[in-house]
Amino acid sequence: MKLPALRMNLDFMPSPLPDRPGLLMRDPYRFSDTTLIIPPPLVECLRFFDGEHTDLDLREWLVQRTGQLEVGELQQQLIEALSEAGFLHDQNYEQLRAVRFREFAESPARPASHAGQAYPEEKEELAAVLSRCLNADAPPDGAGGELVGIAAPHVSLEGGWRCYQAAYRALSEAYAGRTFVILGTSHYGESGKFGLTKKNFVTPYGEAVCDAESVEWLARAASGAVTMEDYCHQVEHSIEFQVIFLQHLFGPGVRILPVLCGSFSRSIQEGGLPEGDDEVRRFLDALGELAALRGSNWFFVLGIDLAHMGHRYGDSYPAEANRGPMEEVAARDRERLARVEAWDKAGFWRLVQQNQDDLKWCGAAPLYTLMSALPQARGRLLRYEQWNIDDQSVVSFAGMAFS
Repeated sequence: MKLPALRMNLDFMPSPLPDRPGLLMRDPYRFSDTTLIIPPPLVECLRFFDGEHTDLDLREWLVQRTGQLEVGELQQQLIEALSEAGFLHDQNYEQLRAVRFREFAESPARPASHAGQAYPEEKEELAAVLSRCLNADAPPDGAGGELVGIAAPHVSLEGGWRCYQAAYRALSEAYAGRTFVILGTSHYGESGKFGLTKKNFVTPYGEAVCDAESVEWLARAASGAVTMEDYCHQVEHSIEFQVIFLQHLFGPGVRILPVLCGSFSRSIQEGGLPEGDDEVRRFLDALGELAALRGSNWFFVLGIDLAHMGHRYGDSYPAEANRGPMEEVAARDRERLARVEAWDKAGFWRLVQQNQDDLKWCGAAPLYTLMSALPQARGRLLRYEQWNIDDQSVVSFAGMAFS
């Protein structure tokens, strides 16, 4: 009997627990809340879960590896653990997935997904944390002049607070009352697609109101590029982190238009500009047209990180912020950001395409989307930083303003 295939859209990373070494596996889609740690001797056997190997192939490997003939119980435990966690392409996974999709579709609002984990779940504590973030060291207010948008990280507040600070301190009370078009990185969505939802976003501050009319307009104008009521909104943090800052500044009922931007991986892998895909072009054109209609009533907020380097992200070397290979990464990051400042969309994308984006920028698609929608704008880098997300891996990020 063929073994079901292992889902390759899981998070895989070395176990952080010294007393439980191995490969940590978890589901970023949260179809399952289970976390598994596969012991080092069994990690190699995961290759048998490719939809082609059989249970006899796995049994033979286990016999050879353990030197024991009685491996049936170990084999069954492994298969059941993977299946019950929803980590295999089998009936249990399909059932878990269907339940989560239905729950999100039927939910009247998008509930806070990261409260109590990435940030405090109590309103007063959250307000205190964000106030400290925005007011620490009392830096000068950011960009000056009339802005059309900002870009902030979506990394944790612990690592990215200074870039959050640089971006959000550029906003004054004059921007209250606008609709904030939040272009977030879609870490889990389909390439070349834009995830939309008409749901309000709930956080510890209250309920941010979605501009459902604009959502429907974009869905009609570029239906082929749109995933409506995209489940990725349920688990994605890149928009949620921006919502709490906007609510902190302008009140819980702030008006938003949440857009998850899938990567333009086809363009990165095969060449050409993203709008070479007709469906992508229709969405970029539609967003630009609607932005022109809404005028100063709209304000863009991007939730983006930049490079992802080191062992966690598949590189052969351990990465340390601002040292060794990360010095070259910083130079390349800044070269890309300079193209954004100059609003050189084609030049920016050529740099992203180099080595098929070996820097692994997860903010490239939202930036390109903004430059396409607002062709007359310009950018300004307010702050750039690198941060060790663990002792062998680094994320870089920036605070930017657009005018």
